Amino acid sequence: MASAMDISTMAQAMQLHARLLKSGQEDPTHFQNLSKLFTFSALSPSGDLTYARHILTNLRTPNSYYYNTMIRAYSDSIDPTRSITLFLSMHCREEQPGVVVPGPDKFTYPFVLKACSKLRNTQMGKQIHGLIFKSGLISDRYVNNALIHMYAGCGDSGLALKVFDEMSERDVVSWTSMIDGFVDNNRPIEAIKLFELMMESGVDPNEATLVSVLRACADTGALSIGKKVHSFVKEKDLGMKANVGTALIDMYAKCGCIDDARRVFDETMDKDVYAWTAMISGLASHGLSEEAMEHFELMKSCSVKPDERTMTAVLSACRNAGWIGKGLYHIRSMKKYKLRPTIQHYGCIVDTFVRAGQLDEAEQFIRKMMPIDPDVVLWRTLLWGCKVHGDVERSKRLLKDVELLKMDSRDCGSYVLLGNVYAATGNWKEKAKMRELMNQRGLVKSPGCSRIETDGNVHEFTAGDSRHVEAEHVYAKLDEMEQNVRREGYDPKVSEVLLEIDDDEKASQLLHHSEKLAVSFGLIRTDPGTVIRIVKNLRSCEDCHSFMKLISKLYHREIIIRDRIRYHHFKDGECSCGDRW
Repeated sequence: MASAMDISTMAQAMQLHARLLKSGQEDPTHFQNLSKLFTFSALSPSGDLTYARHILTNLRTPNSYYYNTMIRAYSDSIDPTRSITLFLSMHCREEQPGVVVPGPDKFTYPFVLKACSKLRNTQMGKQIHGLIFKSGLISDRYVNNALIHMYAGCGDSGLALKVFDEMSERDVVSWTSMIDGFVDNNRPIEAIKLFELMMESGVDPNEATLVSVLRACADTGALSIGKKVHSFVKEKDLGMKANVGTALIDMYAKCGCIDDARRVFDETMDKDVYAWTAMISGLASHGLSEEAMEHFELMKSCSVKPDERTMTAVLSACRNAGWIGKGLYHIRSMKKYKLRPTIQHYGCIVDTFVRAGQLDEAEQFIRKMMPIDPDVVLWRTLLWGCKVHGDVERSKRLLKDVELLKMDSRDCGSYVLLGNVYAATGNWKEKAKMRELMNQRGLVKSPGCSRIETDGNVHEFTAGDSRHVEAEHVYAKLDEMEQNVRREGYDPKVSEVLLEIDDDEKASQLLHHSEKLAVSFGLIRTDPGTVIRIVKNLRSCEDCHSFMKLISKLYHREIIIRDRIRYHHFKDGECSCGDRW
């Protein structure tokens, strides 16, 4: 927020500029403060971009500093396209008749590439990449760092890596940009490998690097790597800084180590809203809803104002505990903090109703939502509830509802769920139509994927995976596990497999779900008594949940599985979620 001093300074500078204009002394050689006024107008929070552009337009001999500063300011604004437009006029040197426009230099390109990244305009970025090559700046380290950031920001980490690999000289920004790009583009395992290579190369990471690699560890469940990063943080005395502390809290919580997350939180000085939110979210996802709410109250008592993400964490705690009343109270209380509920907040409430089997209330809540229109995800949540609670009539009615027909044509999850609902009602013909529509539109269902870390390496399994180097041993162990749990009364929940195949084939499919393969591998590769930690990309099915409870009891192992919704701590035949997920 701009200070009163900044606003006063801006006003005084504009008055002085006006007097000089009236007196005919606009020549910048006679107005030494013009550059300062321009910079303040363009870059200060209390500045005025329109006024800065006015100064630039009226300069007869503007140098590259003015153009670069204006392009930079536009790239940071709500309309980055103006940055590209001004760059093109600079490149073509056609800004104003009779005005000599300087050409782009090595300071110009990083700012315009930033605008391309914010706009996710890969095509424009590639064209600017070509201009950089023609200008002879392709070997400039700062320009290359901007190219890496641009390509990664546009979702093309492959091209970002190509730029990175071709650099003759890399600094910490080069490495960090590439690591961050991998994480942002859902390639966290490669991000971790690149970080390890960076450390071997003798380049010390900075705070931004550490935050990025900790995000990768959180995504993959790479606890041992996260602990190494934490040791480095302690060695360099960086742990007290809020951004690093927040990343550590998030990493430990998402790796299933909520006690370590608490310790880091307690050690973090000057906790901001992000640190508090990370802790509340971690507690909520581990089913520690009471403690999450206690932290929320403590946060407010410390005069830290919650933001939208904080309220999502609070509502998640209510959802995981089944607190419908509290959830409604907190979503209504958001106006106290000058926050408006988003679709994510409404989604938590709908999910809470659905989990409790209150499908009438969930449907009415969706239909009466104001001022936000419900999206396909909310309807999908209700449909999922119909499937779980066996409300066939509601399913059929909803499937004919006009709002469900407005689903995003690129939303694979909607087709899959609709197909499953049709299958659950015995309508195999309509399920086949959903599959045909997916094929026509080139949509592929994301396979179930589970990750487990052993000896510092992250191993990934997909449903029915046979590519792993130890697949033979994994499947042999899995057969042994199945025999043992069947003796304990395990009966595969074949109703979870919505395909027209016989029950034996359905049982086989269930046995080869990704988290079961990961647990089998964990039992082979870890010492007896060691906690097995798994990260899954989808929601766990009921069959896998029952299976894991029995495995934890028979093999005397604590198994922690993080699915798309929450954490499940399986121990001695029980789960921390209380069979509510």
